[in-house]
Amino acid sequence: MAFSKGSLIQVDYTAKVKDTGEVFETTIESDAKKHSIHDPNIKYQPKLVSVGESWVIKGLDDALANTNVGDKKTVEVPPDKGFGERDSGKVRMIPLRKLGEDADKVSVGDTIEVDQKKGIVRYIGSGRVQMDYNHRFAGKIILYDINVVKALETDEDKAFGILKRHIPVEDSKIKFKKSDKSLDVTIPEEIFRADGLAIIKHFIQTDIFKFVPTLDKINFVETYLNKKTEKQPQKQEVKTKQEKPVEQKAA
Repeated sequence: MAFSKGSLIQVDYTAKVKDTGEVFETTIESDAKKHSIHDPNIKYQPKLVSVGESWVIKGLDDALANTNVGDKKTVEVPPDKGFGERDSGKVRMIPLRKLGEDADKVSVGDTIEVDQKKGIVRYIGSGRVQMDYNHRFAGKIILYDINVVKALETDEDKAFGILKRHIPVEDSKIKFKKSDKSLDVTIPEEIFRADGLAIIKHFIQTDIFKFVPTLDKINFVETYLNKKTEKQPQKQEVKTKQEKPVEQKAA
């Protein structure tokens, strides 16, 4: 049975450019290492997708609507449903001086920001730089090797999947408790001082209220321990075995 719009599913995939075979994105750590794109800051895991709601590019989103749990297939995404067609109007020449004091550090192929827009350097010469503001994969057909891992159907599965999506820690450290119309979410200690913790909480509550509409409230629990009053481990008394005195026999 195909998925309806708004179904929450978990999908593993590896994406590559069809004409070159270049792998540029994956949810699978072993694939990332194999193709030399591994990033230690990324949490490799199946991607959470709300089908039909643009959580992934359109071509992949359309294809997922017609899959089932357990399906493994290759999806071909054309430019108009992927990263767009190439637009020659987005390729411009600018004076080299616009790059400021970093001009001598820039090479062809680099992605840099000029006038608050990111682009790829295509040419440098005669005091000018050719900037390409098209997406890196504009005009390319993209192949996605996908594996539909799971459909999230219970409230607990949905909450856990959403928390995994937003909290960058090991799964074993994600703790929550649902009781009637309330959900208590324990914030792991290692992200207490993380940049954007307030934003993380905002997206968690937005997604959970959307996909678990029976809830009335979400409590975020942060527990801080006073290190100075933590009990020191008690010293264990070491008992020495006493030997019995040797009885001396009379000569």
